Amino acid sequence: MTTEAPEAPTTGISPDGRRLWRRSRWYLVATGLLLLAGLLLSALSSHPQYPPLDPRSTDPEGTQAAVHLLDQRGVTTRTVSGEDDLAAALAAPGTTVVLPEPDLLTDGQLNRLATLQRGGDSRLVLISPQTTALNALAPGISVATGPGGLPSSAGSTSLPADCALPEAVRAGSAELGGLFYRPGQDDVACYPGQDGSPLVRHTDPGSRELVVLGSGRLLTNERLAHDGNASLALGLLGSRPHLVWYLPDYTAAPPVTQQKTLTDYLPKGWSWATLQLAVAALLAACWRGRRLGPVVGEDLPVVVRAAETTEGRARLYQRAKARGRAADTLRRAVQHRLAAALGVLLTTREPEPTALCAAVADRLACPAADVRSLLYGAPPTDDAALLRLTDDLDALERQVRQP
Repeated sequence: MTTEAPEAPTTGISPDGRRLWRRSRWYLVATGLLLLAGLLLSALSSHPQYPPLDPRSTDPEGTQAAVHLLDQRGVTTRTVSGEDDLAAALAAPGTTVVLPEPDLLTDGQLNRLATLQRGGDSRLVLISPQTTALNALAPGISVATGPGGLPSSAGSTSLPADCALPEAVRAGSAELGGLFYRPGQDDVACYPGQDGSPLVRHTDPGSRELVVLGSGRLLTNERLAHDGNASLALGLLGSRPHLVWYLPDYTAAPPVTQQKTLTDYLPKGWSWATLQLAVAALLAACWRGRRLGPVVGEDLPVVVRAAETTEGRARLYQRAKARGRAADTLRRAVQHRLAAALGVLLTTREPEPTALCAAVADRLACPAADVRSLLYGAPPTDDAALLRLTDDLDALERQVRQP
């Protein structure tokens, strides 16, 4: 009798569940972390982003706190973003309309606003308007300028009212700053500074008022509780029963007509052909690069002194009469050295002019306008002026380093 041998146990070569888990567990963990990070980012980005001085914003630069106080006093507040809604608000009596940064509007929009007939007993508040907006909406008021012809401005600081405007008298001292303005005839200027005032009120027949405010910082949630800011904000914005904020979308692209471009006339598939040509050119460049071999470094046959290079460039500037270019080169070098000596941070590889001038003026106890005129002034008109500028820059740098 024959007996069959027992079958040998077979060993499978396909991975089982345990092996698959060991191999893929780190990939699963990484995928889970990526998904979790995406969910967190989406949750954080879901918070609405509002521009500065937006009455709906609770951020430090928003104005929701002021609007809440006005609401408690019976003032209704709403925001509009269209020109038609703005025109209706300006025409309505008993309404205060706020225009933050009106210079962001186009010339056409400013001209249309200037021709609108405003309602009686209304107030238009312009925040930080510059020359273009003032010429269109407040022709009698102009931007104050300093000694160098630049717009006069200052940081927010506590100033006394020093005027007869009832809202300013009740508020007393407040934090005013930003741009300064020169009032027109019969205008009321408050919180005066050296060159002008950051708050000017103009009144037309029919109790139609226009208020120009150099900065809206006193209206923000962050600064409302300081000094007399809250009283002044409520007085400027709450004198009428209705308050309208004009907040257009400045980032929206203007509508354009649908016109055919050059790519519309190209045959289909041209993009794939261009991609193939680009890949072929890249492969050809790699092939040629390998054939050329590595880069071989060689010593320069002649060493040129730095002084000779500087003198050669100076002669080229002199021959071309490029005094402005030479002055810019000297000023830029001094600006970088002063910024390094005073610890002024660089933005886009250049020191911020206002911060640099303020640091130098504080170091030397001199007016910041004089420092700005020297470091960022007009180009010299002749060689003698260029030499004087060079001496003044050298003296300024020595004084900063050895005050």
